[in-house]
Amino acid sequence: MLGLKLPTDPRWAAMARDPERTMELLVDHAWCEQKAASNAISLIVLYPEHGDLVRELTLIAQEEMDHFGQVVERIHARGWELGPERKDAYVREILAFARKDGSRAERLVDRLLFAAMIEARSCERFKLLAAELDDPELCAFYRELMISEAGHYTTFLGFARQYGQGADVDQRWQEFLEHEAQVVTRYGKEATMHG
Repeated sequence: MLGLKLPTDPRWAAMARDPERTMELLVDHAWCEQKAASNAISLIVLYPEHGDLVRELTLIAQEEMDHFGQVVERIHARGWELGPERKDAYVREILAFARKDGSRAERLVDRLLFAAMIEARSCERFKLLAAELDDPELCAFYRELMISEAGHYTTFLGFARQYGQGADVDQRWQEFLEHEAQVVTRYGKEATMHG
C-alpha cells in the first residue's frame, strides 16, 4: 500500500528493541510528532485559499499534537524527561527534493508529497515497532499510530492528486519514492524514528 521502494533494515528494529535505547527513540518520536503538526500548520498558512485542505490539515495538526502529548506521557511515566529537539537529517533530505520553483500548484503538490513520504516511512516504522518491541503497552500504542499515519499518508497523497491541476502527480510520487529509497540507505543506524 505505501509503495516504499526499500524496507527498513531489520537491524533498525532490533536496535530500537534495546531497552536502553527506548528513551532515545521516544524523545525523538515526540519531536517528530511536533514537527508533523508544524508542517500541517505551515501548509495552512501557505495555502489558506483551499478550504477543504485547511479543514483537514487542522484536524491532522491537532491529532499530531495529541500524539506528541501521548508520547511525552510515556516518557514521563518511565521517569524520563523530554529533552531538547533534535534535527532530523532524513526529513531535511526529503524536503530538499521538493520543488522550490515552478508554479504555486506545483509547489503545493510537492509539499503534500513530501508530507505523504514522511507519513509513509513513519507508518512502516510504527508497524515494525508494534511487532518487535518487548513492551506490550508500546506495541499497542505503535499499532494505533500506524493506523493513524496510514490515514495521514492517504490524505496527503489524495490532496496532491486533487490539486495537481493536470500535472502527473503519480509520476512525481514515483520520483519521491525513488529519491527516498536512496536517502533511507544512509539511515537506520540510530535509535531515532528516521535515524
